[in-house]
Amino acid sequence: MADSHVARQPQNDGYRSLSLSGHVGFDSLPDQLVNKSIKQGFCFNILCIGETGIGKSTLIDTLFNTSFHDPVSTHFQPNVRLRARTYELQESNVHLKLTIVNTVGFGDQINKEDSYQPIVDYIDAQFEAYLQEELKIKRSLHSYHDTRIHVCLYFTSPTGHSLKTLDLLTMKSLDSKVNIIPIIGKADSISKTELQKFKIKLMSELVSNGIQIYQFPTDDETVSKINAIMNGHLPFAVVGSTEEVKVGNKMVKARQYPWGIVQVENENHCDFVRLREMLICTNMEDLREQTHARHYELYRRCRLEEMGFRDTGPENKPVSLQEAYEAKRHEFYIEMQRKEEEMRQVFVQRVKEKEAILKEAEQEIQAKFEHLKRLHQEERLKLEKNRRVLEDEMAMFIKKKATAELLQTQALVSTPVVSLKKDKDRKKDQGFRLEFLCFDIRDEEIVNVHEQSEREKLERERNLPRESQKKCLNAVLNF
Repeated sequence: MADSHVARQPQNDGYRSLSLSGHVGFDSLPDQLVNKSIKQGFCFNILCIGETGIGKSTLIDTLFNTSFHDPVSTHFQPNVRLRARTYELQESNVHLKLTIVNTVGFGDQINKEDSYQPIVDYIDAQFEAYLQEELKIKRSLHSYHDTRIHVCLYFTSPTGHSLKTLDLLTMKSLDSKVNIIPIIGKADSISKTELQKFKIKLMSELVSNGIQIYQFPTDDETVSKINAIMNGHLPFAVVGSTEEVKVGNKMVKARQYPWGIVQVENENHCDFVRLREMLICTNMEDLREQTHARHYELYRRCRLEEMGFRDTGPENKPVSLQEAYEAKRHEFYIEMQRKEEEMRQVFVQRVKEKEAILKEAEQEIQAKFEHLKRLHQEERLKLEKNRRVLEDEMAMFIKKKATAELLQTQALVSTPVVSLKKDKDRKKDQGFRLEFLCFDIRDEEIVNVHEQSEREKLERERNLPRESQKKCLNAVLNF
C-alpha cells in the first residue's frame, strides 16, 4: 500500500529516495537536538599563548563581557606552567562551561629552547584523558567534563617585523593538535600602515614555514561568504579594555590616550568585533567539531597504532578488535618471555660473578688465615724459647741466692763470739770508767770528752760485723 503513495528513485549508493504523502513529524529532530543540547549545556576551552603583559587576560574579559579576576603574572618565572580555570556562564537559557588555560611565564626565560614543550604535554594529556574514558567498559561521556582544547589564541607582539623563532617553533608543534588563531595583541601601539604590512608578512612566514592555522569553514552556504572575508583579515589585530569611556552620547569600551580614544568595538580601530563574531557567534561549534574530528582522531589513531591495533591485516583484510587484541596479546606474551629469558640470563651471570667474587674472597681469607696461623706458631716458639731462657736464669738466680744465704748464715754464726768478747771488754772498760768517774769528777769537761770517745769506739765495734757481712755478700754476687 505504501508503494502506491510514494515514488521510488534508485540511487548509486543503493538507497532509494522516497516522497512522503503527508506530515510524519521527524522534521522536529533539530528542535529535539537543540533542546537536548540546551539541557546538557556546552563546554568550550580556550588556550591563550603569549608573552606576559601582551593583553591575554584583558582580551578574554572583553570577549565575554565579564571579569575573570585572573591573577597578575610576573616576568620572573623559572619555567613555563599552564594555569587552567573553569567558569560557569549563562546567556539566556544556554549554559556554557568555559575553561581558560593561560601560559604563565611563556617567553620570559633566557633559555627558551623548551618553552613550548609543557604546552604540547598539556594538550596531549587532555586527549589521553578523553581516550581513557572512551576505552572504559562502562563509559559516561555524556557527563564527562571534556577538557580538550578547542581553540588556541596565539598572541604575537606588534613589532612590525618578522615573527620570533619561539613563535614559529611553538605554532609548528601545535598546528596538528589544536585550532590556532593568530592574534596581534595591543594593536593600538602600531600605525595602520605598519599594521597592514605586518599582517601580510606574518601570514607569508606562516605559509613559508608550513604552519597550518585555523581557517573559518566556507562549505556552509549560510556563513561561507562572511567566513571567506574573515579569512582575509587574519591575523586579527585586537585591543582589549574593560573600561568605559563616554563618546558622544553613549558609553563605549575604549582606551583613552592623550592623543585620542581607541574604541574596542569600532572596526575602524581594531579587529575585536570580527574576532568575537568569528570565535563565539559563528564558528564555536565548528571549532568543537574540528577538535574532535581532526585533532583528537589523529591523536587517537596514533595511540591505537602504538598499542598495536590495526583496521587491516598484512593482506589488507579487515581485522576485528578481538583479533587485534589477541595478536597484540600474543606479541606481548612473546616479548615478556624474551625479557624473562634475558633477565634470567642476567641473573645467572650476576650469580656467577658473585660466586667468583666470593670464591676469591674466600681464598684471600684462607691465605690470610694461614699467614696468621704461621705467625702465631712462630710467636709461640719464640715465647717457648724465652720461657726456657727465663727458667734457666731463675734457676741460676735461686742457686746464687742459696749460696748467698749460706754465706750470710756462716757470717752470722761467727759474729756472736767476737761480740761476746767485745762485751766483756766493754764491761771491764765501763767498770773502770765508773771508778774513774767516782774519783775524778772535778773536771766535768774531761769526763764528757772521755765518755764521747768511748761511745764512738763502741759504735765502731758494733758496725764491724755488718761491714764484713756486706763484703761477703758482694763477693758471692760477684762470683
